Amino acid sequence: MIRAKVITQVWSTKRIDTMPGGGLLEVETEKGDRLIAFDPLGCAVDESVLITQGSVAAAYFTKFKAPIDALIIGSIDEQG
Repeated sequence: MIRAKVITQVWSTKRIDTMPGGGLLEVETEKGDRLIAFDPLGCAVDESVLITQGSVAAAYFTKFKAPIDALIIGSIDEQG
């Protein structure tokens, strides 16, 4: 798992048919890398999240094959 912070929403008005409904978010990892992640949870900008990548992310979708390489799998509850 990778810890990251949501930077912004990514808007895509055109998608291929096998893309599930859900959001696309640009996130920045603790190492400073930025990537686009699929968000089935409805996370918000500035939220800390956990991401999985590769075949693990794609395997989340069991009813069809989705071209997803990065998937948000959790929202981190920060304690102040």
